[in-house]
Amino acid sequence: MKKTLFTLDIDSYSPEITALTFPLLERYAHKIGAEFHVIRERKWPEMPPVYEKLQIYFLGRDNDWNIYIDADALVHPDFFDPTELIHKGTILHNATDFANNRWQYDNIFRRDGRHIGSCNWFTVASDWCIDLWHPLDVSYEYAISHIFPIQDELNSVVTREHLIDDYTLSRNIARFGLKVKTVIGLMIDGGISGNYLWHQYTMPVDEKVVAMKEILEGWRVNGN
Repeated sequence: MKKTLFTLDIDSYSPEITALTFPLLERYAHKIGAEFHVIRERKWPEMPPVYEKLQIYFLGRDNDWNIYIDADALVHPDFFDPTELIHKGTILHNATDFANNRWQYDNIFRRDGRHIGSCNWFTVASDWCIDLWHPLDVSYEYAISHIFPIQDELNSVVTREHLIDDYTLSRNIARFGLKVKTVIGLMIDGGISGNYLWHQYTMPVDEKVVAMKEILEGWRVNGN
């Protein structure tokens, strides 16, 4: 069973954050028998950096499972291996959004009708579902014009461009009819308790570092 845990670090993103997160990501990858791969090089330099997550469409083709976790996400060492809990025909997010809050629909979304908004900071998909990371089938300009961040995002550091990967994966879920489960749902269904993942994307870096250190102190984890 070949697995890769991917993260993204373009232009040395916030070393004060990755110093906290990367040791835990590497530790978790080792625990679940996955290779740890940091995407550092640009494939689409004309696009926002978050679009580079879609390199998994090419980099992950020989894997049984691909896992993507944002570089500013904390993963508790006790977190279970979700690839053992879902079917290869199903993709997994930590949670999903209501798509109609954030995207202007076209017929791709209307035909699907499930209103699934991807939260691509945590994503799991097998080789059967590699199309989850398929690059845009429409122009960048078209995609951006259909993205509408919610007000809390607009009040923070988030812009339309920041959500291009969430839009693309949401579109691919609808376009390819991909089945979706969530970590939160798996835990409820399985009676699993625990606080395994932490991610806050609306905070500026200095505030985020403080919050992350508080989480790690609460977890009694030092990253080793």
